[in-house]
Amino acid sequence: MARQTVAEQYVDLIVRAGVRRVYGVVGDSLNPVVDAIRRSSDVEWIQVRHEETAAFAAGAEAQLTGRLAACAGSCGPGNMHLINGLYDAHRSNAPVLALAAQIPSSEIGTGYFQETHPDRLFEECSHYSELISTPEQMPRVVQTAIHHALGLRGVSVVSLPGDVAGKDAPDKSVEPAVVPSQPAIRPGDRELAEFVKLIDSAERVTLFCGRGVAGAHAEVMEFAEKLKAPVGHALRGKEHIQYDNPFDVGMSGMLGYGAAYEAMHECDLLILLGTDFPYNEFLPKDVRIAQVDIAPERLGRRAKLDLAVWGDVGETLRCLTPRVREKTSRRFLDRMLKKHVDALEGVVKAYTRNVDKHIPIHPEYVASILDEEAAADTIFTVDTGMCNVWAARYLTPNGRRRVIGSFVHGSMANALPQAIGAQFLDRNRQVVSMSGDGGFSMLMGDFLTLVQYDLPVKVVVFNNSSLAMVDLEMMVDGLAPYGTSYPRTDYAAIATAAGARGIRVEKPGEVRSALRAAFDHKGPVLVDIATDPHALSMPPKITAEQVTGFALSASRTVFNGGVGRMVQLARSNLRNIPRP
Repeated sequence: MARQTVAEQYVDLIVRAGVRRVYGVVGDSLNPVVDAIRRSSDVEWIQVRHEETAAFAAGAEAQLTGRLAACAGSCGPGNMHLINGLYDAHRSNAPVLALAAQIPSSEIGTGYFQETHPDRLFEECSHYSELISTPEQMPRVVQTAIHHALGLRGVSVVSLPGDVAGKDAPDKSVEPAVVPSQPAIRPGDRELAEFVKLIDSAERVTLFCGRGVAGAHAEVMEFAEKLKAPVGHALRGKEHIQYDNPFDVGMSGMLGYGAAYEAMHECDLLILLGTDFPYNEFLPKDVRIAQVDIAPERLGRRAKLDLAVWGDVGETLRCLTPRVREKTSRRFLDRMLKKHVDALEGVVKAYTRNVDKHIPIHPEYVASILDEEAAADTIFTVDTGMCNVWAARYLTPNGRRRVIGSFVHGSMANALPQAIGAQFLDRNRQVVSMSGDGGFSMLMGDFLTLVQYDLPVKVVVFNNSSLAMVDLEMMVDGLAPYGTSYPRTDYAAIATAAGARGIRVEKPGEVRSALRAAFDHKGPVLVDIATDPHALSMPPKITAEQVTGFALSASRTVFNGGVGRMVQLARSNLRNIPRP
């Protein structure tokens, strides 16, 4: 029996760890590994046009499944292109294993052609980054990398010189890497007793939820019902907590809406559940705060805590809820629900006049129609900038839809690459990329990847010929917008020329039919919608005293728009308030 090469052993190890695709761009130092993938029936090489796309696609796959995903880049510039997508994956807690091919091992340290030191370069965006110098290192280094990525939920990087990859592997069997599962972590009895005392002594409790409430919707609802507590959320918590939520008071932060901010500041106990919400200017300074998080390093790093609770949200609430005393007064909850409705309705009334006739098209109108026409289990990938605003305000969660974006790293051009990773997971599930024209054009070459693999991603381009969020930031800082506009571009024509279907929309009456045609089409489609670059006018009731700096710009922008079906949800919750 022929001995395995180091490259073949690497492929064997990642397949055993559950990897089914490796995203990347081929190159000489990477050739032994790519060839090993070619000869394997258990893993597929996904040829993208840019390594940044490879990392974003792998990160999206890992975020959606929780399983290990993989990408690769050749030596020097090849693997350096991975770095932005890997930063995003790492900061999104996505388990990704990146292979950074290296120059010939004998030339490391000599200033050789394309020489870099990837084992050093990727240290800041990974839990583990190591160079394999000899074949004997391969099994344990890769196993350790896999354990770090899955156990710590983030990126691991293995640097591998091309000449080492082509050598014979050690002549012994390799045990598969142990693939750890997430443990259930609950606080100790002493912490639970302190938590109960803190809750029972409070009259007005507000819950603020982040991504850490995923899988704990029922537990949070039971807890809120017992405490008669309003429930607000951060952007990454929206998809997990807003649906079927009679306690919903909206979202706080730069894209906030509704009464979440008021509920957090007018309570006498704020409980942060699974959130690493970074904008401490939106957190109260004179309210008692308790925080529950599975990652102890996050406890207290955004706000001064009265109680830090180390535990999984679902497990913690299952232990906590039966022990707390049920509150009888709904006065605070009902007042916040009423404020929430008033805030949303006031915004809608200020905005919705003649939107269906306005040319150029209001982007808010496009987002609301997209929300109505998309399937109940759609995966939305969302570009940074104004697309974040439209997604935060208009996409209606239901427990089946997913919304991912560069919500922590804040990178442009993430939506299309993430859509590629999402669609490879399931070709029959609807995937929509909400792309800004700036973000789309940055990695536009990978639209050809959709065509090459006939991936049925629907790319909806909000084409306002500008970097609208940057435009607004400059204006808020008192600067004249500069370098933020683009010439009008017909992206639908480019899509058609690339071999996909392109649909250009310039009138609001065409939006719904264009989206329906896109969803009915079996292959990739780009819907290029000419939207209003001036859809940023400031409503008169937002003042500088409320928020400052960038927060002011984003909040004013968001408050300018409507809020889609959230108004109906809020009204429904208001009707549930008991009448005397």
